[in-house]
Amino acid sequence: MKKIILILIVSLYVGSLSAQTDTIPKESCLIKGSFVDFQVDNLGNLFLLTPENQLKKYNAKGDSLGVFNDVRRYGKIAYIDVTNPLKILLFYQEFGTIVMLDRFLNNINSIDLRQLGFYQVTCIGLAYDNNIWVYDELAGQLNKIGSDGTLINQTNDIRQFTDSVPDPVLLTDQGGLVYLFDPQKGAFVFDHYGGFQKLIPLKNWRHFSVINKTLLGWNGHEFLKYEDKIMNSEEKKRIPAYYLPALKILIMPDFLYVLKADGIHVYKN
Repeated sequence: MKKIILILIVSLYVGSLSAQTDTIPKESCLIKGSFVDFQVDNLGNLFLLTPENQLKKYNAKGDSLGVFNDVRRYGKIAYIDVTNPLKILLFYQEFGTIVMLDRFLNNINSIDLRQLGFYQVTCIGLAYDNNIWVYDELAGQLNKIGSDGTLINQTNDIRQFTDSVPDPVLLTDQGGLVYLFDPQKGAFVFDHYGGFQKLIPLKNWRHFSVINKTLLGWNGHEFLKYEDKIMNSEEKKRIPAYYLPALKILIMPDFLYVLKADGIHVYKN
């Protein structure tokens, strides 16, 4: 993670944003503290990253469930993947290492990507089959590995198929496709075998997520939506002022999560 950015991830149809008014929603929970990032799994558990690189887990009510406190071995956590609540991935980009945790935040395995021959990994993400996607920028290749580091699949150099080489900050496997998001160029799209499909140019998007092949993002003051099935269908919706300033925003089916300087604010949708 090159810098702290505001993030929008919408788990249902983004049309819910259209219905928002300036009426401030009811705040259901506030987890006080200083945090630099967070994620929410599909069970409603929150994973909060502190400036000291501690990972803290809370349930939907704000009760503490555990702490991962091994903060010195691998450096700074660059990305947290909670796609599977039973297999949490921590990516330490500086050390080229993936650490896997169980639901209690116990360390169950780690993978040294450099020992596997991946020397400049910029992003990782859980695959639909519970394996792990790894993008090696130096080789220009998208790779799938198992939890034991076994190489399962490796693409050809992406530069053979496109003039725009990705410099991605996010990798996500959603809706039958794999996306590499580059804030400067857009979304590079692959199939589940790593075959390159296309580049979707997205101008001034500061983050990216996918729900049912609908692309979602943020540009600093507006929520963004792009329907891949419809040409030139980018939509923009103003971010309500009461959510700002924020370090990060997540919209889930029942709750909206806003990271501010004093902690995580949870609102009922």
